[in-house]
Amino acid sequence: MAIGKTKSQEIARERVKELFEQAEEIFSKDTKLADRYVNLARKIAMKVNLKMPRGLNRKFCKYCYSFLKQGINCRVRTQKHNVVYSCLVCNKHMRFPLARK
Repeated sequence: MAIGKTKSQEIARERVKELFEQAEEIFSKDTKLADRYVNLARKIAMKVNLKMPRGLNRKFCKYCYSFLKQGINCRVRTQKHNVVYSCLVCNKHMRFPLARK
């Protein structure tokens, strides 16, 4: 018996959030393991065609898929109407539009 699309997406969403929480906890001890958790979360989300939750979307690099921790391996700056995240692992930049009031 197959699970419905929305049910499988809900299960995947919970698992992705759990993996990011674990990555947050383990980051100070083992950065490679935190990166692995992010990679697993991405694969789970892609498997069920799930859009990454907004809060978690900025916690990993879009190029090297490493877990980002501000001030340690990530620099955050504002530039015109964007928030710019700079990954210090792969030296790439990600720009997100600055929210307007």
